[in-house]
Amino acid sequence: MRLFKFGVVGTLGFLWDSSTLYGLRPFIGLTAATLVAYFVAATLNWLLNRLWTFKGAGSHDHPILQWLKFLLANSCGFFLNRGTVYILFYTVPLCLAHPIIALAAGSFAGMFANFNLSQKLVFREKAPQSALELAEYAVELSHHEAPQPPTTTDAK
Repeated sequence: MRLFKFGVVGTLGFLWDSSTLYGLRPFIGLTAATLVAYFVAATLNWLLNRLWTFKGAGSHDHPILQWLKFLLANSCGFFLNRGTVYILFYTVPLCLAHPIIALAAGSFAGMFANFNLSQKLVFREKAPQSALELAEYAVELSHHEAPQPPTTTDAK
């Protein structure tokens, strides 16, 4: 159910992202408007995810700290999202003329990474009790998500 809610919030984020980009583009240009639009949408998405998708989870964090954690955790999704957008801007003339196409592709590219990282790092049910517990969790998270190189027995 959370993934569905996250998708609904993401769809609204896409609308905020697009509206901000189109609203600011005449004043600050496409590149700057694309960056500003991301942060507007990310902030509104964090707020709705806090109030609806992950209601109650992560409530042990101060809202500003949680917002910063949300932006940091979703930085991987940011690079997937905006990387896709800029690649399409510079390789597909149709996307340059109609940025909404690139924004839609970028939103989809970052969605699953953002959901997983938000759920695991930002909207946790239980806060780490110590710096050691947080470090152990970070190591565990990177261990589970990093692909493991094949061993010599796997190659046989």
